[in-house]
Amino acid sequence: MISFYLVWVLCYFVLLQLFVKKWPLLPEKPFSEDPVLKVTLLIPFRNEQGSVSGLAHELGKIRYPDLEIILIDDQSEDDSFSLFQEKLKSDRRVKILRSPGIGKKAALEFGVGKASGEIVVCTDADCSFPENWIQNLTAPFYNPKVQLVAGPVLTSKQETFFQRFQQIEWSSILLLTHYFFSQKSPLMCSGANLAYRKSVFFKVNGFDQNRQFLSGDDEFLLKKVVKMFGSESCLYLPFAQVLVLTQPQVDFSSLLNQRVRWAGKWRAHGELTHSLSALFPFLVQLIWISSFFLLTLGWREILFFLLIWSGKILSEKLALGHLLGSLGVRYSVLDFIGTGFLHPFYVIAVGFRSFRGNFTWKGRTN
Repeated sequence: MISFYLVWVLCYFVLLQLFVKKWPLLPEKPFSEDPVLKVTLLIPFRNEQGSVSGLAHELGKIRYPDLEIILIDDQSEDDSFSLFQEKLKSDRRVKILRSPGIGKKAALEFGVGKASGEIVVCTDADCSFPENWIQNLTAPFYNPKVQLVAGPVLTSKQETFFQRFQQIEWSSILLLTHYFFSQKSPLMCSGANLAYRKSVFFKVNGFDQNRQFLSGDDEFLLKKVVKMFGSESCLYLPFAQVLVLTQPQVDFSSLLNQRVRWAGKWRAHGELTHSLSALFPFLVQLIWISSFFLLTLGWREILFFLLIWSGKILSEKLALGHLLGSLGVRYSVLDFIGTGFLHPFYVIAVGFRSFRGNFTWKGRTN
């Protein structure tokens, strides 16, 4: 049994190093400095009155010469619409519309239909971005073969351990996202940091055949573009220059609900690759948790348990610390120790909840 876990932790270290070797520290070449493409920034929102001032500040930072900004209200039940109208009335780039449909996908489809830009960029109302985010994210579209570009998203705060746990956990998602993009087999991306050609959205029929799902607008679109145009048409930019920050969840229940919503999308794709990608992390964490049995076998096994978990945490610190450092975020060993022990139980909880398939999002239940 001990031999199995020693081999396991070695394999885990090698696997994480394989993933992180694909993560570059800096862009291979500078981003384009001469933006000429017309861009429309779409921001669907629902019940986001708490984000009004923050988003207005972030939009005011963006410098792009030919930018249209469309905010689409997804049936908000608070004062979001009127507050955004008042706060952004002086910004001539901004239009605020009400979606005639229900759900984020309907809001995005409505927004794309109203967009005048050749390139559509998507984000969320609670996000913040670098000043040159639009310019850097859309630079690859000067290559006519590029149809979709995705970028990294992290939570924005790290005052408490729970907030730091979320950032470290998000970094593992970024690691896997970029790895599969680099292998020409993209699995996922985030709709909070996504750009695509408007024409391509209509060529793949938008969100047709998956409008019934509350979530997944990003991944469903990614899969459609890959299927029609090939994996070379989709790029991931793993750089601080295009990093979008979003608000962390306020408590564990909210975080669990969010991750169940994300994890539950594997059912909708109907592909073996997606099913395996959802099952693999669950099985990995089960193996880590099973090692606690060693604590019942004696002092020798307890020492091996500590050695095995030290190897686990060191592997994660080296890989995820490298990734976070490239994005300008740094953490202590204590943060990785706490996250390393908590994360397996958290993943198992998400796994069990996602198999049930029930979650609540923006006041709507799936």
